Amino acid sequence: MERVLGLLSSTLSRALWSSGLSEQGAARQPRIMEEKALEVYDLIRTIRDPEKPNTLEELEVVTESCVEVQEINEEDYLVIIRFTPTVPHCSLATLIGLCLRVKLQRCLPFKHKLEIYISEGTHSTEEDINKQINDKERVAAAMENPNLREIVEQCVLEPD
Repeated sequence: MERVLGLLSSTLSRALWSSGLSEQGAARQPRIMEEKALEVYDLIRTIRDPEKPNTLEELEVVTESCVEVQEINEEDYLVIIRFTPTVPHCSLATLIGLCLRVKLQRCLPFKHKLEIYISEGTHSTEEDINKQINDKERVAAAMENPNLREIVEQCVLEPD
């Protein structure tokens, strides 16, 4: 009888763990979000700055800590990016936000909702820029401009 109870307990523990209902399963959730955040960071770190030959990672416009991923439901995730322009009056902050959005919309392998913000207190017009880069119509209109689209394409082009 004791052996049967031991087997039953072991089987139940494994079933709960694999379903995510046990404490071990709950502990896996933050790790999964961290893995997804690193996946996002790997995509955005190689985006080129529109003015300089450097990547956003090299300029510290994006860092691993600027990416947050939250689970909305089993298949959908909320991806939040908070980037830091190189100077508080950076005239290309909106373009950088557009590059981040385009790259992630094209390359993220999981279903997601995307929110991109300038890190609080790091730009003189951050509120206006945040509205622009999170407005689908404005983003679509910007990408219809051939000159702007070409700049974005050059910035998001994968390095060799």
